[in-house]
Amino acid sequence: MTSSAFDVALFGEAMLLLVADQPGPIENATVFHKRTAGAETNVAIGLTRLGLKVGWASRLGTDSMGRALLAAMKGEGIDCSHVVCDPTHRTGLQFKGRVTDGSDPPVESHRKGSAASFMGPADVDEDWLRSARHLHATGVFAAISETTLPAAIKSMDVMRAAGRTISFDPNLRPALWSSTESMRHWINDLAARADWVLPGIEEGLILTGHDTPEAIARFYRERGAKLVVVKLGAKGAYYDSDVSGTGTVPGFPVKEVVDTVGAGDGFAAGVVSALLEGKSVQDAVRRGAWIGARAVQVLGDTEGLPTRAQLEEARL
Repeated sequence: MTSSAFDVALFGEAMLLLVADQPGPIENATVFHKRTAGAETNVAIGLTRLGLKVGWASRLGTDSMGRALLAAMKGEGIDCSHVVCDPTHRTGLQFKGRVTDGSDPPVESHRKGSAASFMGPADVDEDWLRSARHLHATGVFAAISETTLPAAIKSMDVMRAAGRTISFDPNLRPALWSSTESMRHWINDLAARADWVLPGIEEGLILTGHDTPEAIARFYRERGAKLVVVKLGAKGAYYDSDVSGTGTVPGFPVKEVVDTVGAGDGFAAGVVSALLEGKSVQDAVRRGAWIGARAVQVLGDTEGLPTRAQLEEARL
């Protein structure tokens, strides 16, 4: 795929995910289900299942976890030609607990010193990147280490200079930043480089100081975003767009919330895929809300991500 155009490029860390079989503290769990984790790879899988050509750049260890993740991504049809297998550093690992009350499950990440944390600007292959129509970026990759932040900035600057579109999900991980102030500064700096910004309502309060979707959207629109979609959880989403003005899309009903992790990534895959297909902003946000609702009803981060056939069946 390096010589031919593809739809979406992503940079980011994948981690092996172990999900507890039973509710309760992670330390009490004895049985775990093995899954994949990573904000960018969740979106990559979501986009690929919908039929888009996706390229993912990263680093993995040569350990069993890295081999499992690489096989999983290739199995989804993702182009992994820019994934480096690093024999000197390990693959990241994440544990996730089970909950039964619809709350966010406990998550414990072991990513310090991982292979992906050693990525830097030199890992941004400009020719490969420019062969994509679109870049999807998140605040997670930028936060992993002191070298991934300039890599994230470079990837966005390359695509912006090439006239490509860029989407950005803040995807806040406060534990990865030195301070809330540093997180706020750099996340907003990255958002200002994007065309489509996708914050959650709670993220928006932390990042902008505003507590309404209208004010949060206006904050990023004033900084250059052509579209801002503020995720409102079960209530749906609010959008503010150059093309379509403002509006609200209601959420889709959910029978039972099993696991909220990954819902925002599913939402992003829905919005980005629809916009790249030329759908209206309202239809794109509606697709995102539908996929997000599917995502919260399953155990893992990606099990609820639909195929193109399921999307068409839902008339989305």
